[in-house]
Amino acid sequence: MLTLGAAFARCHWKRPAHNILRRALHLTPSQTRNRTIKSETEVKNDINVPRDRWNYNVSPFLQTSQTKYSDLEFVTANALECATEPPRGVQMLVRDFIEDSLYNPNYGYFPNQATIFNTDGSAVGFDSLRDSTEFQEVVAQKYAAYGADKHDGPGRQLWHTPTELFKPWFGRAIARCLVAEYLLKYFPYEDLIIYEIGAGNGTLAMDILNFLQEVHPEVYERTRYNIIEISGRLVQMQRKRLSRAHPNVRVTHKSIFHWASREPAPCFFVAMEVIDNFAHDVVRYDLKTLEPYQGVITVDPHGDFETIYTPVSDPLITEFLNLRRNLKHPLPVSKVLQSSDALRKLYLSMPFAPNLSKEEYIPTRLLSLLRILRNYFPRHRLLLSDFSSLPDTISGVNAPVVQTRFRNTTVPCTTLLVRQGYFDIFFPTNFEHLRDMYEHIVSHKHHPNSSKSGMRSTPLMTTSTSISLGEDYFSSYRSNDRRSPLDGVTSASGLPVGERKSNVFTHSEFMETYADLNRTRLRNGENPMLDFYKNVKFLF
Repeated sequence: MLTLGAAFARCHWKRPAHNILRRALHLTPSQTRNRTIKSETEVKNDINVPRDRWNYNVSPFLQTSQTKYSDLEFVTANALECATEPPRGVQMLVRDFIEDSLYNPNYGYFPNQATIFNTDGSAVGFDSLRDSTEFQEVVAQKYAAYGADKHDGPGRQLWHTPTELFKPWFGRAIARCLVAEYLLKYFPYEDLIIYEIGAGNGTLAMDILNFLQEVHPEVYERTRYNIIEISGRLVQMQRKRLSRAHPNVRVTHKSIFHWASREPAPCFFVAMEVIDNFAHDVVRYDLKTLEPYQGVITVDPHGDFETIYTPVSDPLITEFLNLRRNLKHPLPVSKVLQSSDALRKLYLSMPFAPNLSKEEYIPTRLLSLLRILRNYFPRHRLLLSDFSSLPDTISGVNAPVVQTRFRNTTVPCTTLLVRQGYFDIFFPTNFEHLRDMYEHIVSHKHHPNSSKSGMRSTPLMTTSTSISLGEDYFSSYRSNDRRSPLDGVTSASGLPVGERKSNVFTHSEFMETYADLNRTRLRNGENPMLDFYKNVKFLF
């Protein structure tokens, strides 16, 4: 029987025989390895092949224009959206490989394999359950209702979220958080505008709006709920489920990374368990010079994968590395090696010493989201939750879990180089680093040419700007936990006071603040909404 672990946010992972999985996915042995397999004679005669297996690259100074890879077309995930099957004879950045694997409309994981666990519209009666063991048994029975996999290939992959497991109480906790901030800062001068990405089945939106309609009808009348959804299948489901119950919902079928509409009003931006599936890039450092190299995945005409590393040239990777340097976040290289050229030279002279640092997965797509929030939602408040750590990750720093489902068993893999569309790929997030990145980006103002177009006059707007008056005009004291005030925007008190900076909370800390914990307490006093999801944090 499938059980749920208190530290896991998805179902347990078990490992069947690797060869069975390989046969089920119709992969040749060479397709399950990181490098193309050569004959022994070819290896001996190839002067570019390293003599030890620790030097992952043929050369860390690989220049694709001077090698066999120059014949491979360089593609992006956007360019592959119209492809009906995984490409061959191409090369792409790691983030494009991940994004294509997960989101391609025709063969991607989410459009074809993923199913969000749903408790059939009925909430769990927590007060009738003896303890957490019985709770897990109830959830396992609901999993079993989805039936067994009926074919030898990858099965339907079920994954659950706290929104579904603890509905409606999790959604109501989110609603309490939003409405408390709204009533304190904006009511009655502004509408309550909410944007949500990754809305899944629409359960969170339904629970939030139901709560507002029942408990705060005066706020509900001024609420506009916007869902931005990349999946066409989920768009149809969300519209069907929400439109009749709540006409104030608008669902937009679009990737958030293609968003180009400016929202001038104050709003809340909600992302619950979304960024774990945002694509990352891979960076490794030359241990001789500490120069960064970007990972590029090549797919040969036979469909075999290989990872090569070239000097960083991608603008988004460059921006992330510069941002990290400005924030003084540490490199994934020993401080001892960073401190001395002589020590690095000595280290590299040792037998079997690697020439590159360990693979580091950097959240470049998350960086794109933060820029979009700054540019198109200048007065937003971000509420985000996701995994802060994960078990069974592949090798590397900030590495993901790569898993599939086979014969009703979830199987973790040891490599990123797997068949596109058959595997879930999800990452942990360093929330402390995310907070630093987010605050740094939103503090650097974006000034489009038409920045004042569409701005509405409200009692919270003023013609005397904080810039003209000086940010310290009303007080010589400036709090470190607040951002600089927006030009022309005052607080409810009439003073140009900046927004409170975001903070990081554990899952239990957030729930203890906003949830009605009596609703999810079991008969023996346990509370799974606090005890589960230990590896989840909030940013708000």
